[in-house]
Amino acid sequence: MGSISFGGGGFGHTGFHEGTAPEPFNALNGYRLAGPQGSHPLHTVRPEDLLVPSDGKVDGEIVLDHPVRVGEGIEGAIRLVAREAIEARGAALRLVGLKLVEAQKSRTYKIDDEHERTEYWVEANGSLFIEDAFMEPVIPAQMSPGQTFETRFTVPAPPLGPPSAHLGEAIVAWALEIRWDVRMGDDAHVALLVPVAQHPDLIRAGVSKQGGIALLDTVDIKGATISVADPLPAAPGSTLRLTVHWADAPKGNARVELHRRTNAPNGTEGILASAATTSEVLAAGDAVVELAIPAGIPPSFDGAGLENTYIIRALVDRRFMPDSAIERPVSIA
Repeated sequence: MGSISFGGGGFGHTGFHEGTAPEPFNALNGYRLAGPQGSHPLHTVRPEDLLVPSDGKVDGEIVLDHPVRVGEGIEGAIRLVAREAIEARGAALRLVGLKLVEAQKSRTYKIDDEHERTEYWVEANGSLFIEDAFMEPVIPAQMSPGQTFETRFTVPAPPLGPPSAHLGEAIVAWALEIRWDVRMGDDAHVALLVPVAQHPDLIRAGVSKQGGIALLDTVDIKGATISVADPLPAAPGSTLRLTVHWADAPKGNARVELHRRTNAPNGTEGILASAATTSEVLAAGDAVVELAIPAGIPPSFDGAGLENTYIIRALVDRRFMPDSAIERPVSIA
């Protein structure tokens, strides 16, 4: 039987394919979360674009007192005004975590007895990996039209993360949400996107896989060493100063690179910074190489089934032979 393949351009991105995310992150559900083969539909999606702040039954706001980091407290105020009567079985302030991930999809159709057609596309779908409801503050389950309610709150941030992150091919986002559980009807909600930053002290304490070797000043790689002069974890937007001592580096042009790696299904390895050098300089081990860490890159983390890691690689380009390289992990927060 013969087959015909379609890469998804046009055919796969005309509304036939849609991605989804759960409430309250469902503002862009539909074709915005899907794209043709080889695409990254999440590249142009901001976490704040995903959030539906209210379903319209209740006006209100959740205001934070200060920025939030993994393992710390979240403090703030709640102000609500009911636009219509709310009769719910219960209501609670919740902390919800979203994992939205691209995946490559395909589908095969039978055209006739002799031919099949296969189309390929990329689709992003999400799930809530955390739904923590808090007993306090007490939120009224019933509200009459025009009724107002104000209170303060203190709740824990995710103790071990993961932090908020946009990987390009995946998004981790957090929100505080007040949700009314309405019997035999659509739930009501008010929500606020909460950026949760990585906590460098937790990485230094070794509570995740982003500590350990990735925090060492000097790492030995089969007799060679890559040393970082600056405190780790490094900060996005800073300069990473390092030295490479590779005594038996093969002859050839060389470069030192900062790479990003992820286990996201539609993810690809990327070079974030590169500095040209020579194998002689690497062999001597006395030259400082500077790599500019791009601002705004996601932090090192592992959680919710996702990993985002960084490595420093020294590579020698050997003519007519495979390249030779050494590498070490490095933590960025």
